[in-house]
Amino acid sequence: MWQTTGMAPSVALEELQAFRTALYGCFRKRADALFELTDALLSAGPVSSPAHLSLEGIHRRRWGSLYAALVSGQLDRAALRRLVAQHPLQDGQPIYAVDVSVWARCDAETSPGRGYYYHPSRHSAGQPIVAGWAYQWLSQLSFARDSWTAPLDVQRVYPTEETNTSAATMVARLPADGPTPLFVFDAGYDSRHLALDLVGVRAAILVRLRKDRCFYADPLPSRRPQGGRPRRHGAKFAFRDPTTWPVPSQEHQEEDDQYGLVRVRAWSGLHAKPPTHAGSGGSAERPIVRGTVVRVEVSRLPGHTRKPQVLWLWWSGQGEPDLAFLWRAYVRRFDQEHTFRLLKGTLNWTVPRFRHPVQADRWSWLVLAAYTQLRLARPFVADQRLPWERPLRPGHLTPYRVRRAVSALLPFLATPANPPKPCGRSPGRPKGARSGPARRCPALKRAA
Repeated sequence: MWQTTGMAPSVALEELQAFRTALYGCFRKRADALFELTDALLSAGPVSSPAHLSLEGIHRRRWGSLYAALVSGQLDRAALRRLVAQHPLQDGQPIYAVDVSVWARCDAETSPGRGYYYHPSRHSAGQPIVAGWAYQWLSQLSFARDSWTAPLDVQRVYPTEETNTSAATMVARLPADGPTPLFVFDAGYDSRHLALDLVGVRAAILVRLRKDRCFYADPLPSRRPQGGRPRRHGAKFAFRDPTTWPVPSQEHQEEDDQYGLVRVRAWSGLHAKPPTHAGSGGSAERPIVRGTVVRVEVSRLPGHTRKPQVLWLWWSGQGEPDLAFLWRAYVRRFDQEHTFRLLKGTLNWTVPRFRHPVQADRWSWLVLAAYTQLRLARPFVADQRLPWERPLRPGHLTPYRVRRAVSALLPFLATPANPPKPCGRSPGRPKGARSGPARRCPALKRAA
């Protein structure tokens, strides 16, 4: 059922058991039902409705208690953040990825807080846009070549809320001890906006850039006084025009078994022009944010699936960047996509059809807590592979394999939840009562 490396099962399960006890203490209202719902997420596979989770043997309550916990339960999110942060990846680095995943709710016309978001696979009227809720996740990464991450925080982004500001808020909530953390972002985030929001925060950021961007160096000092406003931008650095590239301030080359020859070049002291459109602020002079532009070139991709393309990055932080560290850190950012796929396909994150987004927020934290228990159970669970699956070494199981094995481990773990108490038959809706039609809430569209 489980296997350990030189430790007794009771010692190996101590960290997991301590996490479960502390998790129960983070639930303020309907704690027993919320805790058993989290265990049901671990033991059940993909389901079509949350009511099916009440059929699991680990869930001792009925479906009515399950829905009541999601509607009126309460949990301490600050305590949950502190608890999850106390259990980082065993081989993790101070690298964190921030990204948004969309919970599609296209037909939920009575659900408030929906917005229009990009979706890679679902289309509406021929466009890759869906209506739903957007959730921003912050996860710790590692250099291990696997699909494990450590989600540390999740919050819903309102349609009219600035995504960059929300990301900066999540970054500032992390503990400030230890080495300076590096936060990697996709091209959907604005590097200048992030740098301004993180002024005074002990962090470095690495943002992917589009291939058609232009940056500028500082202007050269003028030899003679000239009238008019002084220049703010110097020589142009166009990504698509190599003739505008000066000599790199740093350069690094190495041979990698997955990517072949890797060449990384960096140009420091560059900045982008501040936006000048009407919604970018008042008439005051906008500050210039300087950083380092990084270009990553590889000779091949893993699996030789397609032709490799150039990767442009923008780094901002204290001191000089370590190019050998930067390109590997950004490559590991794609592990968060594996986590999203597991949360949605296996842990049933986007399966429930809640009406109110507050219930979806509560459910998202339960899914995060369930995934954290999978990480803690990874070192000592045995592989229960199917006949056609290849064997994996102990301690190298994928999240899906661990979830399959941990369902047999849960009945042997002590649960802090109290057994259910019979409360009689519910009287149901009073005779003659009518709820009336629900209020329609159109999806909000953010102006360009």
